[in-house]
Amino acid sequence: MEQILTYISNEIMVLLVAAMPLMELRGAIPIGVSLGITPLHATILGLFGSMIPVPFLLLLLKPIFIKMKKHPYWRKLVDWITKRTLRKTEKVHKYKSLGLLLFVAVPLPTTGVWTGAIAASLLNIPFKQAFTAIFMGNTIAALIIMTISHVAVNL
Repeated sequence: MEQILTYISNEIMVLLVAAMPLMELRGAIPIGVSLGITPLHATILGLFGSMIPVPFLLLLLKPIFIKMKKHPYWRKLVDWITKRTLRKTEKVHKYKSLGLLLFVAVPLPTTGVWTGAIAASLLNIPFKQAFTAIFMGNTIAALIIMTISHVAVNL
């Protein structure tokens, strides 16, 4: 029974790590594999977990940013996030959904679903297009990370 609870706890940990900004599935899959979860299972958990915040970010980010900009303290933070995101997502601006897909697909730090969702929101990419592009890009990134994790485990 204790083994089952540990396994479930490990799965929940992978889901939660995947939903966190910065870590996302790029950290969740290797963590899952290091905890004894198979690369495929860790990938599915990581992909699902990392997509949890996306609809909320796409729907709520712009209204929250508008409210935050009304206060001087929060305005600086919103301006910093906006400038940083737009600087990193020039290709997304040019190619819209395809650029967003490619941006999220590259498994490097700060190119994941959080930054992609922020960029989509700031660039007014419609929800359905943005969600689809982010999901597809995230799936590609997940497959790349899964392959690397699988190779690392079998060395």
